[in-house]
Amino acid sequence: MEILLNGRPLTVPASATMADAVSASDIAPPFAAALNGQFVPKSAHAQTRLSPGDRIDLVQPVTGG
Repeated sequence: MEILLNGRPLTVPASATMADAVSASDIAPPFAAALNGQFVPKSAHAQTRLSPGDRIDLVQPVTGG
């Protein structure tokens, strides 16, 4: 199935979870994750099933001043 990961199309298996999609990304921790605009805590990534067309955003913190 097709999802969007940080605005880019990604094909994942029909049984994919948020954890599967995160592991397919090239973003290293730490980061915050959102599914369709809703924050998903890291503890819920493995239980959060994906659906076709879902949009995942992974955002890393920015430091500085």
